[in-house]
Amino acid sequence: MHAGILGRSLPFSVFIQTEVKRRTIRICSFFEFNRIPRGLCSCRRSVLMMEPGVPARENPADSKPVVSEVESTRATTGKRKIAEDSEANVSGKKRRGAGGKTLRPGERYVPPPQKRNPGVSFSQEHFSETSYYFDGGLRKVHPYYFDFKTYCKGRWIGKSLLEVFESEFRAETVEYYQQAAKEGRIRLNEAPVEDLSVVLKNNDHMRNTVHRHEPPVVGTPLEILVDDGQVLVVDKPASIPVHPCGRFRHNTVIFILGKEHGVSELHTVHRLDRLTSGVLLFARTVETSKKLDQMVRDREIEKEYVCRVEGEFPEGELVCEEPILVVSFKVGLCRVDPKGKECRTVFQRLSFNGKTSVVRCSPLTGRTHQIRVHLQFLGFPILNDPIYGSSAWGPNRGKGGVVGKSDEEILEALVEEHRSQENPDLLNDLTGGKEAVEKNFTDKCRQQVDPCGDKTDVITDSTSVKDSINLPPTTANGSEETADVPKISQDHLCSECKIVRPDPTEKELIMYLHALRYKGPDFEYFTRLPEWAKEDWVEPW
Repeated sequence: MHAGILGRSLPFSVFIQTEVKRRTIRICSFFEFNRIPRGLCSCRRSVLMMEPGVPARENPADSKPVVSEVESTRATTGKRKIAEDSEANVSGKKRRGAGGKTLRPGERYVPPPQKRNPGVSFSQEHFSETSYYFDGGLRKVHPYYFDFKTYCKGRWIGKSLLEVFESEFRAETVEYYQQAAKEGRIRLNEAPVEDLSVVLKNNDHMRNTVHRHEPPVVGTPLEILVDDGQVLVVDKPASIPVHPCGRFRHNTVIFILGKEHGVSELHTVHRLDRLTSGVLLFARTVETSKKLDQMVRDREIEKEYVCRVEGEFPEGELVCEEPILVVSFKVGLCRVDPKGKECRTVFQRLSFNGKTSVVRCSPLTGRTHQIRVHLQFLGFPILNDPIYGSSAWGPNRGKGGVVGKSDEEILEALVEEHRSQENPDLLNDLTGGKEAVEKNFTDKCRQQVDPCGDKTDVITDSTSVKDSINLPPTTANGSEETADVPKISQDHLCSECKIVRPDPTEKELIMYLHALRYKGPDFEYFTRLPEWAKEDWVEPW
């Protein structure tokens, strides 16, 4: 293309230089060129071609027969193209479906990755994977079969599937993965893997079918405070994550709303920690989501929390403006540090019962764990905070920012503390899911069951692994009656089925931090004050 000619002679024309005749020819005027439908983009440079000096058609209607002629020509030549491709495939030079590339003998074909739709949300297909039952005041999930899917990561290319399982998927032993492969539970590009020594390539798609167990959460019903078609506001109980993460999927707010209330396609406005309770907002529409997101960025939403802290908190208003630094983005661990981001939290004591204080908290910024970190710095950690109230931070537990340990040492000490306390869910939070599956619990947490007894469903059909489990009947809204708890299915390969864990205690499920009120320019949502925030409350342990 000659920019100089375009700029001086015919500023509204398009020129190309052909490779065959080596001369510049006029295609059409710039405006005629852009009238050609984009669906015929491959023809846009070939239609209306004419010798220099031939006037261009100024009437768009005159172009229509030309375009039709081009379409007719493409239809004719297209048949010949298909026939030629078929002849090439028959000759054996190219493998059909390999993108036209020649495969060497023994070379494995990897299909191109499928496009993902980021707008797809959880649906009834996901909600019906399993069902709930209630036992001892806890909401529990029947074990179910689940497909973990992933594309090959860059660091896996050139490694065998066995090497990847050994280094990054240590939830099970090598023997487990080998047996799972024999039973068709491990698939590569939707084909059962017969040999784990297969070397991974770019765009490989892996599927691992597992027998999944979820931790129980509190059985308190999920109360919907507002649902006006624009926003949905709920009072989230403690111990329930907002969305699927780690070992949690069905025992999350998103799935409970879908299974018990028929609500889906929600947009998250903000999040609450798993152990935090209170006001949780969702947007019903994209427009509302954008509006609320902008309010959050502009700090137009006032947030009010209430918590119970250790010791006698000072009377009056207390402001903490210590900057907060993220120690580990993977697990969301933070601490006060001069290199951190600016923060501001306003505290005010509401009551004191002789041992602990109820404090109102107003975070004016929105940093991760801001309230918890500032209270730790002030020397009044939240009662039952398993992270920022831990002795892993040193004898003063991080008061005044004095720790005396490196970030790595703090994280290691926290992991060791909760490992010794046999708390797999917090280990999952602290390690990104790796520690929660390791078999390092004491004998009192283990009760072996016969993996080959009459409670075990032996899976042998590699084409329908998940179909072999019979899920218990559910009620109309997806939940189960608490009266009859059906027998839980067992899987002979699942190591979790061989362990009977004691139910978590209230102390392990509840942290005394509650989102009490969210207020914007034209809305205000709030909940009742939790029982533990009342002045006459007494610790249950």
